[in-house]
Amino acid sequence: MTAEQELTGRLALVTGAARGIGAAVVEVLADQGARVVASDVDAPAATTVAERHRDRVIPLALDVTDASAVEEAVAEAEDGVGPLDIVVNVAGILRGTPVVDLDDADWAAVFAVNTDGVLHVSRAAARRMTRRGRGSIVTVASNAAGVPRSGMAAYAASKAAAVMFTKCLGLEVAPYGVRCNTVSPGSTLTDMQRAMWQGAPGGEEAGRRAVIDGDLASYRTGIPLGRIAEPADVAHAVAFLVSDRARHITLHDLYVDGGATLRA
Repeated sequence: MTAEQELTGRLALVTGAARGIGAAVVEVLADQGARVVASDVDAPAATTVAERHRDRVIPLALDVTDASAVEEAVAEAEDGVGPLDIVVNVAGILRGTPVVDLDDADWAAVFAVNTDGVLHVSRAAARRMTRRGRGSIVTVASNAAGVPRSGMAAYAASKAAAVMFTKCLGLEVAPYGVRCNTVSPGSTLTDMQRAMWQGAPGGEEAGRRAVIDGDLASYRTGIPLGRIAEPADVAHAVAFLVSDRARHITLHDLYVDGGATLRA
């Protein structure tokens, strides 16, 4: 079976599927033969994504911060479509505020989606996967989880927590044949990234150039590969980790950032 067909017969649940990396993950998994439940708090946008693959993608309205709703959604997906083989946690938000100006509500909101949401979805899936003795869970985190970023303390801390949670879960479920990995992108051309450039002198092109070149004043390195990632670059890394080609990989954190963190 070729890589283009290797996920045929498998069912995936993707959170944050309405746009950006989440939508790209849905696209790549569906293209590789999987059936995909595309979930997002923005139900109309999730439906739009699903319409691109009417035969393979099912939209689902889901707020990952609501533990009860997650349990119900996972049960509904398994009862109505089939047992989940793959779960990809992509849902995330960013509140880019210096710590001295960060209020408790923003901190809580970021953790509710980026960390609690990963717990809710992964826990619900793992309970079922372990009983079946198979499954793969991937959390899309960020290279900010491993490298300090000015003005991104809440986001970076929430992603670091999500990475370690996923690794700890992976250790617990490994004896049952379930694998858990993380993908940590750097700057990627998504709505979230573009929002960070709004109002900047020179607009989006200047913002793009600044990310690629780096910024010594904010202690930020540039991107050695000289380009910002497309969502598909991250999605293909996810697809590899959930495939049988990665069957002996678990507890791994795969950086997809063009070398920006200079990570060994």
